[in-house]
Amino acid sequence: MSVHKQSTILLGFDFGTKRIGVAIGQLVTRVARPLFTLHAKDGIPQWDKITQLVKTWQPQAFVVGVPLNMDGSEQPLTVLARDFAQMLVDRYKLPVHEVDERLTSVDARERLFREGGYQALQDGQVDSKAAQLILQTWLDSLP
Repeated sequence: MSVHKQSTILLGFDFGTKRIGVAIGQLVTRVARPLFTLHAKDGIPQWDKITQLVKTWQPQAFVVGVPLNMDGSEQPLTVLARDFAQMLVDRYKLPVHEVDERLTSVDARERLFREGGYQALQDGQVDSKAAQLILQTWLDSLP
């Protein structure tokens, strides 16, 4: 698939210590779609695969979901997600937008179940679907 320079491409991430969901979207259509899920080891992503994504899609920015408790307070994973966002900035010199991702994974599971039943949940699509919802939330928040 070719990437057109005139359309602003964004990569969205649902960060986790074992899996990181990845989605892609663009500003022209304001539509996000899931790509796939990367494996992580103790919160360390597969940087070579992220670098490959950046080279392939040439995004102009990243969107990272930041998990918060229901009362809005931070949790240990909040710090790790923000560290991941900062590493994206440091490595690729692109802006990162944070999105409150409360209940995103729950929403992703429900949507996948409605679309494909238990098989969809077992195929490991939850994380990439959550990344899509995070990126779509950001796109929908634009004026």
